[in-house]
Amino acid sequence: MNAPVIGRLPVVVIGAGPVGLAAAAHLVERGLEPLVLEAGPSAGSAVRDWAHVRLFSSWAEVTDPAAEKLLAPTGWTRPDGAAYPTGGDWAEQYLQPLADVLGDRVRYGATVTGVARAGRDRVVDADRDEQPFTVHTELADGREERISARAVIDASGTWSAPGPMGADGLPALGENAAADRVSYRVPDLRDPAVRARYAGKRTAVVGSGASAFTTLAHLADLAGEEPGTHAVWVLRRGIGVNTFGGGEADQLPARGALGLRARAAVEDGRASAVTGFRTQAVERDGDRLVPVAENGRRLDPVDEVIVLTGFRPGLSFLSEVRLGLDERLQAPAALAPLIDPNVHSCGTVYPHGVNELAHPEQDLYLVGMKSYGRAPTFLALTGYEQVRSVAAALAGDREAAERVELTLPETGVCGGAGLYDEPDAAQAAEGGGCCGATSTLRIGVGAPAATSGGC
Repeated sequence: MNAPVIGRLPVVVIGAGPVGLAAAAHLVERGLEPLVLEAGPSAGSAVRDWAHVRLFSSWAEVTDPAAEKLLAPTGWTRPDGAAYPTGGDWAEQYLQPLADVLGDRVRYGATVTGVARAGRDRVVDADRDEQPFTVHTELADGREERISARAVIDASGTWSAPGPMGADGLPALGENAAADRVSYRVPDLRDPAVRARYAGKRTAVVGSGASAFTTLAHLADLAGEEPGTHAVWVLRRGIGVNTFGGGEADQLPARGALGLRARAAVEDGRASAVTGFRTQAVERDGDRLVPVAENGRRLDPVDEVIVLTGFRPGLSFLSEVRLGLDERLQAPAALAPLIDPNVHSCGTVYPHGVNELAHPEQDLYLVGMKSYGRAPTFLALTGYEQVRSVAAALAGDREAAERVELTLPETGVCGGAGLYDEPDAAQAAEGGGCCGATSTLRIGVGAPAATSGGC
């Protein structure tokens, strides 16, 4: 297929979530034709799964400028920029209206099962970059479809692949057999059935991020209303100065407040923290579960377990294209050093774009949460900047693609990367605050970046 013909093909965007729809808006702004493939029945299907959870980013930080321009002629106005939406608010008041404006450019009930170069598996070199992509999909009615594309932007996220309970990254022994008592989502305690599941029960919460904080706060509230309710917070490391996040120093105040509420739950006795516990197995004890650590340590029986240990990128449908991924994070190799929690002790993610997102397979990009692989530090603003840069590159505007201008909130705390098993080690690494302000950066993609905090 010659270049002019390929140029008339759509850019396939996988996923009608916040970053996928923003990608479509930027492509339209650039005069390119997107085709968004969404496995679910509506825009933001994954977001709707956590509709009850309030974001720690305000409306001003979760809408994309190109999307707002596309929505403006419809009379849409952004909700109060200082307010904090729930996942349900985000989906209903922004994502679905945006998808509706895009119209037939968004196709629902289309699950991507494979991406390849037309007539080329991943081994074949001959004329590879001159071939269009072929995107294999399975439709809701069971039919299969093949779509030719000039480029592919994978914004499918990581929601469908939560991390398991086992400290080695694999399911804990017995985890699958205990599936009726193990959940991987923040519970919606407004739902009577869900509330009944946890009310008056002893629940282990495994994880140390914002989702765990949210769950601890919700269970603590429930404990105040339902006697016998108690949360057991299971941590792989010790409790240190950064265990509860940035607190009042966090540049995302709602995120800091979550950590403060989690700390209050522990200090008030509505939750108890178990530190240095690396789960190897979960055993049945009648109708209850007993988590077991690698060193043989056993917790007292619990009624339920909520596992909130992060997410992973689904890569199976990309097996026939050439990806350049970091061996640890499963993020694009050039991006990984900027976001690696094994290296960075601050909540700063430098702005980045098309160069950091590039793969050996030309015109294929992983964006949004999926681009971060297993790193937990993604913000919607980062994803919007990613797709702005990618759309510019696909339109042939390299100058715009390589110009990154973005303001990102910082956590306000160093040493919070989850590297330490003992609190004294975390305190030693702290050394003093170095992330005290929001960083405003204007840099070339791939150029050395500097932050106002000097981290």
